[in-house]
Amino acid sequence: MSEAGRVPSPAAPPEVAAAAPDERKGKDLEREKLPPIVSAGAGATAGLDRGSKGQISTFSSFISTVNQKKEAAENRSSPTHLVFPNIKNVRDLPPICLDVRQKQRISTEASSSEMKAPVLPEPVLPNQPKTMKDFQEDAEKAKSSGDWKAVHDFYLTTFDSFPGLNAAFKKDATTSFNTIEDSGINAKFVNAVYDALLNTPQDIQKTVLKGIINSLLREWKGPRTKDDLRAYFILLQNPQFNNTSTYVIYAHLLRQISTLVEADHHFLVHWFKKLSQKRFKQLVERLLQFISLRLFPAKPEEFPPITKCSWWIPSASKVLSLLNTANSLVHPPLIPYTDFYNSTLDHIDLMEEYHTWQSFGNSHSTSASWFWCWPCFLRFSFCQYPFVISIAAKKIIIQRDSEQQMISIARSRTKDLSDW
Repeated sequence: MSEAGRVPSPAAPPEVAAAAPDERKGKDLEREKLPPIVSAGAGATAGLDRGSKGQISTFSSFISTVNQKKEAAENRSSPTHLVFPNIKNVRDLPPICLDVRQKQRISTEASSSEMKAPVLPEPVLPNQPKTMKDFQEDAEKAKSSGDWKAVHDFYLTTFDSFPGLNAAFKKDATTSFNTIEDSGINAKFVNAVYDALLNTPQDIQKTVLKGIINSLLREWKGPRTKDDLRAYFILLQNPQFNNTSTYVIYAHLLRQISTLVEADHHFLVHWFKKLSQKRFKQLVERLLQFISLRLFPAKPEEFPPITKCSWWIPSASKVLSLLNTANSLVHPPLIPYTDFYNSTLDHIDLMEEYHTWQSFGNSHSTSASWFWCWPCFLRFSFCQYPFVISIAAKKIIIQRDSEQQMISIARSRTKDLSDW
């Protein structure tokens, strides 16, 4: 259409034109009051990056091994012999550097005021399957009748996911319990379920281990909620991890706990200190045994080669340090500080540990970035965690270090005299 054929649009009335800037200004002020828009794209991408095919195939191959090696005839009524899956040939998940992991797993409810991440709502939990009384009645009926189906179903639904653990053991599914003072876990129920577990048939115990694998795989990525921390707290108390055949699973659980952010560790520490003395001591002894048997395995073929699982001992030591911190917050302590000593360390090269600690910066040796950088696994030293080293071992380190310093000073003076 030509310029002449166009119909000019009517001009806006003067009062409307004058009000337009004021209206736009008011909208801008309202927009400033709205909360910032958080993009979900980056977080989703990070979550996909973490769930690599290599990681999933590792546990998938383990589950296949379990299914292939089931005994043809299992005595469901005899709980005396525990049979665990053969896990010695499982490939390990590669360690992930902390600088990457911290970006992908930000604590959603950190206690520090500097943390600006939005608080994610807790997922809706499934209905609580059993009360403690219901579970105990089912267990008694199973022992007398030999029909373990109800007990098997309980363990299956409870340990197959983190929401399942919370649904079973959380005091109240409608309450968040986002406080360091109360974990929100029914500790008596947890203890009853674990005490009964070792007296169940072998297929139930295998079901629990498979469920834990599924849980750890599913929760390997994404931000952490307090329900996730509760699940880690519950799984760490599993008495099945006393058996060396479960150490691959135990190691992955320890690594996920050890790589949580500091704010999440803060919650776990305060929850640990609320445990009974008996349960707390069991956790410490289990970790010390795990470290000792990894250092000096009775059957080396039970575990992957040390070159492929160099992160096992650092992970266990980090979790052990959380328990040591919790113990120091209680007056009197739950257990004597000497119960953290690992006598196995008296038989390793203590001076090499000491020199490794000195060479790579003892002032920053326990920082998270140092600890989880892949090349730094080779730099790990027990001197980072002196509470596990006995007095006798510390005495040896001090004496030898003093002798070496005296020799060094004597050589230096001799050299000065010869130059003079």
